Amino acid sequence: MRARRVPAPLMDAVLVAVSLMDVWIHYDSEEPMRMACAFLATFSLVLRRRLPLLTFLLALPATLVGDAVFATLVALYTLACLTRHRMLLAGCALAVAACDLTEWSWQSPEFAHLSDSSDLVTVTYSLATAAAPVFLGQLVQTGRELSLRLSEISEAREHERRLLAQSVLAKERAQLAREMHDVVSHQVSLIAVRAGALQVGSQDPEAREAAATIRRLSVQTLNELRHMVGVLRASGSRPTELTPQPSLADLQRLVDTSGIEAELRTDLPDDLSPSVQRAVYRTVQEALTNVRKHAPGATATICVHHQDDAVHSTVTNTAPNRPALPLPGAHHGLVGLRQRAELLGGTVTSGPTADGGYELRLRLPVQGAP
Repeated sequence: MRARRVPAPLMDAVLVAVSLMDVWIHYDSEEPMRMACAFLATFSLVLRRRLPLLTFLLALPATLVGDAVFATLVALYTLACLTRHRMLLAGCALAVAACDLTEWSWQSPEFAHLSDSSDLVTVTYSLATAAAPVFLGQLVQTGRELSLRLSEISEAREHERRLLAQSVLAKERAQLAREMHDVVSHQVSLIAVRAGALQVGSQDPEAREAAATIRRLSVQTLNELRHMVGVLRASGSRPTELTPQPSLADLQRLVDTSGIEAELRTDLPDDLSPSVQRAVYRTVQEALTNVRKHAPGATATICVHHQDDAVHSTVTNTAPNRPALPLPGAHHGLVGLRQRAELLGGTVTSGPTADGGYELRLRLPVQGAP
């Protein structure tokens, strides 16, 4: 779990408080010059984030005149965190060490001769004290930059992963398009050709009408397949343009080309949302398909009207007059209709009628989701 960062104003207040405690420990009120330098160094810490170099220069005199060096070391650490100028940092560290050693030489004049080994220890201590904030600040800066680089690398890897997924998806879409083009489209074309031959060569009017219907539906299916193949092959970044979605204006053509004796009754306003119009169209389309598959010879009645701020669509068919042929199907049509209706806040119900037929009912609120 990532630790929370301390707010900047709170951290500055804590550093000022610690620096004031450092002044209180090392200085007496009878030393006005040292107190003035110490207070200047302490309260300059509020500028350390915006003006780090100025803050360091204001805090440096406190190291020259006394032992309260906390504010100076904090200012030097902040400068090391915010700059990459190594020569500037080295000069600032040497200035801190020099001021500290100068203050030592004022207190002990014999210190300037460096005659005792303890004097070398003092020099080493001053240099180490001045270098520590620089190294720590540079370490923090390096860690921050490393974290930024790791974040950039993670974003780049995520972008690469998305590109790879898109590439795999494009290959799968292209393969599916090839299968649909080479297999399904070929077989539908053969159906259309054989139906056309049957239409021309048959002497039975009913057979010729059935062959014409098969040929027309095969051609329509072939056109839709070609469009779907084009959509699947489009693997570019921009969306593929789709053909206009069906609306209520297409209902009559759907009924006329269904190959079923059907009657359409509609009484709807013209300002229905496109999503509601599509749902009504798909419901009627699925109902007519089911009549054609499961109730051969039956007639259908489609009633679409508006009542109580809702659109009602009812498709009722009579009982079949001949046995239905076993045709392949996934049995997902009604499930899909119910899911579509639920997304729009409506319902789909279906069931047999008393005379052996079947009825499919759709109810949708007028203001369906777009």
